[in-house]
Amino acid sequence: MDSLETLRSWVASAERMVFFGGAGVSTESGLPDFRSVDGLYSQKFDVPPEVMLSHDYFLEKPEAFYRFYREKMLCLDAQPNDAHRTLARWEREGKLLAVVTQNIDGLHQKAGSRRVYELHGSVYRNHCTRCGKFFGPEYVRDHSPVPYCDACGGLVKPDVVLYGESLDGDCLRGAAEAIAQADVLLVGGTSLTVYPAAGLLGYYRGSRLALLNRDATPRDGDADLILRAPIAQVLGQL
Repeated sequence: MDSLETLRSWVASAERMVFFGGAGVSTESGLPDFRSVDGLYSQKFDVPPEVMLSHDYFLEKPEAFYRFYREKMLCLDAQPNDAHRTLARWEREGKLLAVVTQNIDGLHQKAGSRRVYELHGSVYRNHCTRCGKFFGPEYVRDHSPVPYCDACGGLVKPDVVLYGESLDGDCLRGAAEAIAQADVLLVGGTSLTVYPAAGLLGYYRGSRLALLNRDATPRDGDADLILRAPIAQVLGQL
């Protein structure tokens, strides 16, 4: 049995499948990834992306932060691909327990997934740092160069986890509990080098861990099945 057929049989018998994914899930929707050879972190900028996407840079240079954020992170026209759609279908069928994602693009929800743990937040949620008022992504997009609160004048911040910030504890716990319950764990489109997110794989206790990734990861030795192919291409066949 080849790898795709093995994966197909795992999916067919699964009752509590969990998917853990990263930026590679959305590349076929036209969004950039980060750590591949042609990813965002391999491009040349005057200021490294890791600096521009930090909490300190956001506070000290909000205009430069938002210029980069709007160009590279705020992709509101992007549409779900076969990976997002397949996962949403599995949830409707009662096979998929949850999606755990490092992505902030909201494409899983746009495809119809409902139980999604967004480890690094979402571009679709924004709030005033002074009064807490909520704003949608269009407000951030349309109020250039820096979106300020229309109620109190405070700086509006995207609900995304910047460098120097901690992940939401409730989200982390929920993701860990879902992975601990999984009978099949599918991991795809992630380098598995970003912690604490990558450490969540340690909660899996089953024997059907599949890595669906174009490139090798530090956790390949833990996998029960590896498929070297774009994730949307694989899931689109299941």
